[in-house]
Amino acid sequence: MLNSKLRRLATESEEATNATENAADPNRDLGFGGVVARESRLRLLNRDGTFNVEREGLSAWQSLSPYNFLLTTTWPKFLAVVVSFYIAINAFFAAIFWALGPAALAGVDTEPHALPRFLQDFFFSVQTFATIGYGAIHPRSQFANWLVAVEALIGLLGLALATGLVFARFARPGACILMSREALIAPYGKGGAETALMFRIANARTSQLIDVHATVILGRFRADAPGSGREFFPLKLERDSVAFFPLAWTLVHPIDETSPLWGVDIEEMRETSTEVLVLLTGFDETFSQNVHTRSSYSADEMVWGARFVDLFNPLTQDGRLSIDISKLHDWKVAELPTTSTSSLERLP
Repeated sequence: MLNSKLRRLATESEEATNATENAADPNRDLGFGGVVARESRLRLLNRDGTFNVEREGLSAWQSLSPYNFLLTTTWPKFLAVVVSFYIAINAFFAAIFWALGPAALAGVDTEPHALPRFLQDFFFSVQTFATIGYGAIHPRSQFANWLVAVEALIGLLGLALATGLVFARFARPGACILMSREALIAPYGKGGAETALMFRIANARTSQLIDVHATVILGRFRADAPGSGREFFPLKLERDSVAFFPLAWTLVHPIDETSPLWGVDIEEMRETSTEVLVLLTGFDETFSQNVHTRSSYSADEMVWGARFVDLFNPLTQDGRLSIDISKLHDWKVAELPTTSTSSLERLP
C-alpha cells in the first residue's frame, strides 16, 4: 500500500514537472496554440484527421483556392464540378449564338420536327468546345466566327486543365491506413501482469509501405489546476517504427510508473478530456514518396479490460501466411491485473 502511494506521488511529481516544461516550451503545444489548449473542450483531432479549428477573417477572394479544392475534394464532387462547368460553358455560348439570331449560323434545321433552335445552338457549341466539328452547322456571320474561335480556345485550355487535374489527383500520394475503431486498455507483458494502451493499424491498399513511423501523444486538461489548459505527453511505444508493413501492426504503450496514464481510470480520462493523438508516416513504394495519416482516440473510444482478437488465418498447404483485415476492430473481454483499473466500458 505504501509503495503504491509512493509511486502515485512520484507520478504526480513527474506530471507537474512535465506541465512546467509544457508551459516553458512553446513547441509542446503541438501548434494548436495556448487559447485552444486552455479553452476548447472539443477534441483536437477528429477520427478522419481533420482539426477542430476554424479560420475566419479572410475575404472570399483571399480564401478562394480552386486548385486545392479540386485536388482534395472527393471524386464525386470533382466530377460534379467538371460536368457542371461543361454544361454551363456550353449553355453560355449557346445563349450567345441564339441571341445573334438565325442568320448567325448556317445549317440550322428549321423543320417543324427539328430540335428547338437553342438546343441546336447548344450542341453546336459542344462540337466547337470539344473540337469535333461535324460540319452540319457552321458560323456564317463575322461575329459568329470570332465567337467560335474564342470558344475553341477555351475548349483547348479547358481540356488541358481537366487532364492536368485528373493526372494530379491520380498521382497525388496519400496513405490509406485503417485504424481500429477503439483503443484498448489491455493486459500486457508476461502472463498479463501489466497493462498497456493498444490500437491496431493495417494498410488498406495493395501498395507496399516501408519504414513506417508512429508518433503518439497524449493530450488532456490538467486535473490538479482547472483552467490552466491542456498538457501534452509523448507516449513511449514498445515499438515506434517498422521497416516493413505487409500485414498489420499493433501499437503498444506500456502503462508503467513512467506513463502519464499510470493510475488513471476512465472517469478521470473523461473529466480531463483525454485524447490520444496519432501520426503515422511511411514511404509508399508505388509513388516513391513519403505519405502520412493522422487520427485520434478520445476517452469514449477506449475500451477497458479487452484484447484484440487474432487476425491471422491458418497457414495454407504451401505455408502462405494471411490476415483477415475485417477483424481489425474486433476485441474480446480480458481481465486486467489487479493493480490497474479494470472497469470494462464501451460506448454504443
